[in-house]
Amino acid sequence: MELLKDKVALVTGGTRGIGYSIVKTYLDNGAKVVLCGSKQETADKAVEKLKAENPAYDVEGIAPDLTSYESVEKAVKYVADKYGRLDIIANNAGISSNTKLYDYDPADFDKLMLINVNSCFYTTRAAAPIMKAQGGGVIINTSSMVSIYGQPAGVAYPTSKFAVNGLTKSLARELAPDNIRVNAVAPGVTNTDMVVNLPEQTRKYICAQIPLGRMGEPQDIANAFLYLASDLGSYVTGEILSVDGCARA
Repeated sequence: MELLKDKVALVTGGTRGIGYSIVKTYLDNGAKVVLCGSKQETADKAVEKLKAENPAYDVEGIAPDLTSYESVEKAVKYVADKYGRLDIIANNAGISSNTKLYDYDPADFDKLMLINVNSCFYTTRAAAPIMKAQGGGVIINTSSMVSIYGQPAGVAYPTSKFAVNGLTKSLARELAPDNIRVNAVAPGVTNTDMVVNLPEQTRKYICAQIPLGRMGEPQDIANAFLYLASDLGSYVTGEILSVDGCARA
C-alpha cells in the first residue's frame, strides 16, 4: 500500500541520515520528492544513490540557501510549478552544537538559529498560500528530545528546537482552517553519522540510559514522518511526536 501515492514532497536536509531515510520512505510510498542539500553536488549524489536503488523513483535534488527567504521561496515555487502542487514539506535541515557558553561566538549562535528555525518559517511562509489554494497540505518539522529536556552545553541547539516547537504549535492553530496540518518529530539519540564513529564503550553507555535499550535508527524517525504526512495522521496537528525510546537527556 502506497500511503503517499502521487503526493509531492519537498524535504530539506535530505542527502544523508534521517533526511535521506525520509526521502526514501516517501518515495517507497509513491510520492514524488525534491530533496534539498547544502550543495548541489551533495544533492546530486543523494539522487544518484536513490536512483541506483530504484530507477523508477521520481526524485531530484536542489540546493537553495535556506538562510535566504528569496532562495527558499524560489525553490518552493519551482516545485509547485513543476508538479502542479506541493503536498508535503519536511523541514529536516539543521546543524547542532555542543560549545560551552563561555566559548560561544554570537555569530555561530545566529547561524544555527537561521538554519534550524528561520528556514522552517521560510518554507512554511512560501508554501502555505500554495497549500491553501489547493485545499490543504502537511508541514513536518524536525525537533529534538533536547527541546524538551535541554542539554549540558551548546545552548543554541536546544533553544532552536524549543523555537521549532513553538512555531509548530502556533502555526498548527493558525493554518488548521486552511486544512494545513503542522507537526514536529522529536528524535532521540539516532544512529547517524554523528554517532556511528563513537567508541563502543560510549555507545553502550548511551544505550544503557535508554529504556528500550538501543539508539534509534533513521528509519524509526522516517516512519514518524510518513505517518504524519499520510492520511493515517489526518486528524493530528500541533503535535511534537517524540521518537526517542523513552530516553531523557
